[in-house]
Amino acid sequence: MTQQRNYFRICFSIFLLISFNSFGQEPAHKDYSEEVLTKAAIDIIEGAGTCALITLDASGLPSVRVMDPFLPESDFTIWFGTNPKSRKVNQIKNNPKVTLYYLEKNSSGYVVIHGTATLVNDQSEKNKWWKTEWDAFYPNNTDAYQLIKVSPQRMEVISYTHSIIGDPKTWEVPVVIF
Repeated sequence: MTQQRNYFRICFSIFLLISFNSFGQEPAHKDYSEEVLTKAAIDIIEGAGTCALITLDASGLPSVRVMDPFLPESDFTIWFGTNPKSRKVNQIKNNPKVTLYYLEKNSSGYVVIHGTATLVNDQSEKNKWWKTEWDAFYPNNTDAYQLIKVSPQRMEVISYTHSIIGDPKTWEVPVVIF
């Protein structure tokens, strides 16, 4: 009987060690396909509505502002409308490298797009990328309205909603390179 108890205690101890060790492990990092990442990114971008546009000022300090972007094109090019006399336009003229940040609606993830901004003043493009709710902001959309086109270079995606997480040890984020 004593031998059976010892055997039971040993087996039970091993079971506990295996169980607690398994629960304590961090989830394994996955290699996510570009398709999975881009689908999650579209969901996050569509749900976010707005994004932060980050430019660099003349001294190299980041400037952040909330923007009302159009949904991305199939290649993740993002378009914005703005005032051609705005601070962001001057910053883009000096350094076209920008970052866009979209926060997932439930705050459980985000999309970051690093890219190059181009200032577009072509009237046909401006007409194409127009929102009627902007009438009050740009009464003269010929001169007082300009486009910013962001061509993506790299996109980072984290989304617990979509089961996309970073590396548990390094926190390296899953990336799509364009």
